[in-house]
Amino acid sequence: MSPSVLSLSALRKSVPGGRVLFTGLNLEVAPGEIVAIMGESGVGKSTLLNLIAGLDQADSGGVAIDGVALETLDDDGRTRMRRDRIGFVFQAFHILPHLTLAQNVALPLVLQNLDGAEATARATTILDSIGLPGRAGDRPSQLSGGELQRVALARALVHRPALVLADEPTGNLDPETAARILDLFVAEVRSSGAAAILVTHSERAAAVADRTLNLTRDGLVHVG
Repeated sequence: MSPSVLSLSALRKSVPGGRVLFTGLNLEVAPGEIVAIMGESGVGKSTLLNLIAGLDQADSGGVAIDGVALETLDDDGRTRMRRDRIGFVFQAFHILPHLTLAQNVALPLVLQNLDGAEATARATTILDSIGLPGRAGDRPSQLSGGELQRVALARALVHRPALVLADEPTGNLDPETAARILDLFVAEVRSSGAAAILVTHSERAAAVADRTLNLTRDGLVHVG
């Protein structure tokens, strides 16, 4: 069995005032595996993603990506981990309106100091692969919501991350467009060999995952 891309061990997280969001949370995610995480509003799904990304710290327990424990890294080390090993897909897209599509997609590569021409070429290639051929020079204002989410997915994968974190990536899309984006998400994650965490309220979205887990105060519980 392949080593886990993501390993969470005995995570505990509380909020100011002392309320415990979750405790005893454990999870292993293998390369190429998609895990959906569901749960009631306020249970801490987005907080869990922030812990995985090193943007927040747990009260106790550990987070490791490709065998590297985030708690052993300083702020610069966690920033490099996010830059090099993690891709993000957000519900609100977070596409920069003043940049072209290629420039938006190439941002992770620019942060890695990749040569500009190579970054643009890779961004254009992945835009072609997700169904936006010939659109590299377009501006975000020229795109539909579904097309913007395609750009967001391309940006998340262009630097070939080990782990993709998707936070309600179809929440702003109509059902038909959401279904197309989910199919594309699965195809692109599978082909890249990345592991993926998909946080969603949608059972339809969760159905594309290899496993669906419900986040509770006592950790993650398998669904189905």
